Amino acid sequence: MSGGTGPDSDRGSGFDPVSFLEDAVRIPSHESPDEMREFVVDLLDDEGADPAVVADGCVLAEKRSPAPEAGPHLVLNTHLDTVTPHVPFERGAARGGERGAARDDARSASAATADGPDEVIRGRGACDAKGPLAALLHAFLAADPDRGRLTLALTPDEEELSLGAAALTGRLPRTDDRLDGDLYLVGEPTGLDACTAAKGRFQATVELSGTAAHAAEFAGANAVAAAEDALAAIRTFDDGADAHPQLGPLKLTPTVIEGGAATNQVPADCKITVDRRSVPPETAEGFRSSLADAVRESVADATDERGDIDTSVALTDRESPFLEAFATDPDHELVRAVAAAAREAGDAVGLSSERGGDARPFGAATEASYFAPAPTVVFGPGDLADEVGAVAHAEREYVRVREVEAAAAAVERTVASLLGVE
Repeated sequence: MSGGTGPDSDRGSGFDPVSFLEDAVRIPSHESPDEMREFVVDLLDDEGADPAVVADGCVLAEKRSPAPEAGPHLVLNTHLDTVTPHVPFERGAARGGERGAARDDARSASAATADGPDEVIRGRGACDAKGPLAALLHAFLAADPDRGRLTLALTPDEEELSLGAAALTGRLPRTDDRLDGDLYLVGEPTGLDACTAAKGRFQATVELSGTAAHAAEFAGANAVAAAEDALAAIRTFDDGADAHPQLGPLKLTPTVIEGGAATNQVPADCKITVDRRSVPPETAEGFRSSLADAVRESVADATDERGDIDTSVALTDRESPFLEAFATDPDHELVRAVAAAAREAGDAVGLSSERGGDARPFGAATEASYFAPAPTVVFGPGDLADEVGAVAHAEREYVRVREVEAAAAAVERTVASLLGVE
């Protein structure tokens, strides 16, 4: 095990997750993941991990135990790409507003005294998701499974269409599920919490079609006026729906409306774009069909007033499936293993007892969606946002060095607990 990060620091490769992260943040990966992928593949090659580049640029590596069928197949997944623009690397003391700018509690005093103030690594990808990647690489390279299998699966385009993950899991035409995992640990910035669920995100367009006429005449069928009825259906769509026990209520938001061609004409067409945040068990097609029925009924009730209006609802075209909601039982063995390991690793580096180790939902849609219904946990160092504002996808993106160390140790402990000797 490398870098003195985990319980077996005298075993394994010379890989150090913090040094890796310093190098990785310097590599631009917002326009193309190619350079970042090459960097990781070379590293895995040097470590004897025999990586393969497959399925639209995904990186796969595997470790099989002597008894691969005697334990679970655990998949460690995160992504290589970042959003635009590239933000330069910087390492230094935490500033006001960055978590860790002051000591967490009395238990961190020894670390602060020995190593100076909390350090952070800043730059695009520091927490989303090169910090989590560093932790997963560390655990994979250190692992020596006694039972089951361990797969590292790195995808190239999570920030865009997730075509890589969709191809890996057989969700694209003419592809097969190359992972077939029993358990999935997905690297994202969660503040070292074990995130067990996330809402899905769908986008759809409600189209209203009427008949154009001169605005001076009592003729035609006004599609823009019918939008009032469609919006009423959207507003009341979730009335009576139960909140999900982990993710809370569903959310449907009209975001864009377009209609009409001339100021003196009864408009024949109107389109409303909606954003859907789903919870299990709702699927993209199930949502589309239900919304189409609701809009059709609402508009039909006003036909005499608006004229004959045709309605349709279509999901926005995209090359890969929408990221649907997922939820893992908070009491599942995987959740308990990650949460316990995070608490132990946080204690070891002097983090606050209130930092990490909880089981909670994740705040954004992720490729974890494609791995469900297999038990899936999202985990990693850093935050989507802190008390000041956005961190991931922001100019002030950063991650605490101690959290990267804790995350690396936590994933290593998780792998050992799930694939070690029973």
